[in-house]
Amino acid sequence: MLMKPPMRTETRTDYKQRLLCVLIHIQKHLGEALSLDDLAAVAHFSPYHFHRVFRGMIGESVQSHIRRLRLERAAHRLKFTDQAVTRIAFDAGYEAHEAFTRAFRSMFSQPPSEFRKHHQSVPVGQTPSGVHFSPDGTVSDFSPVTPNPPVDVEVKTVDPMHVVFARHTGAYDQVGATWSKLFAWAGPRGLVGPNVITFAVVHDDPAVTPPGRLRYDACLVVGAQAQPDGDIGVQTVSGGTYAVTRHLGPYANLGDTYAKLCGAWLPTSKHELRSAPALEFYRNAPMNTPPEQLITDIYMPLEN
Repeated sequence: MLMKPPMRTETRTDYKQRLLCVLIHIQKHLGEALSLDDLAAVAHFSPYHFHRVFRGMIGESVQSHIRRLRLERAAHRLKFTDQAVTRIAFDAGYEAHEAFTRAFRSMFSQPPSEFRKHHQSVPVGQTPSGVHFSPDGTVSDFSPVTPNPPVDVEVKTVDPMHVVFARHTGAYDQVGATWSKLFAWAGPRGLVGPNVITFAVVHDDPAVTPPGRLRYDACLVVGAQAQPDGDIGVQTVSGGTYAVTRHLGPYANLGDTYAKLCGAWLPTSKHELRSAPALEFYRNAPMNTPPEQLITDIYMPLEN
């Protein structure tokens, strides 16, 4: 049965209590499949953005947290039970003994058989949140991650935008060809100029969606009279309230800024995230800008 806190949240404390319910649920159901949608429902977060809130407050991804706890549970069982290593490996989510041994050695610096033979207790390393495997499934508290420097966020109201767009499906570091396609179509039609507004609709979080299934729309704002043409589609991107923060540096590190916004700023903001995609506005171009000087404004949708 899912543990659910009250629906309404107002403060960082309330967000923390919601995440605490998720952490307890994970501990009590480590032996089961734990989907992001189910975990988001435990704390009444939008499944769209739950992973970013979790990573931002806990300091590790949902998958990494679950994988670590299962390995810590495996260490506990190796030391305090006589279960077969193969059974323990399977319960930790590893169908192959070799894969379990590699993962276990990476965390505990010994293969499972040596660990069982020599350790008098189960060592645990440091984690950002301070949460470790609990044999009785209890988690009384955790330490939310505090970013340094703090993230700077502005709340803005955005009007709906009518756009032409090209859809990219696949890894986000391969979107260049999609932008080229969009501009090759828009240029001859007089839609590209010094005041053109372009941005991306980022449908999926690369931390949880397989690379081949990531969806990304390269968008160019146009008048309402635009019509779809082959691979070029037309859509209206919803307006409303957005939390806006600036990311400086390589696109590969955008996830860190998303996590800071969702895990540090959001719990103190009295806002809730809306179930809609994030938007990314690129203020310079990677073709003529060093990666460390790239500027990206991230727009996260908020409930109005």
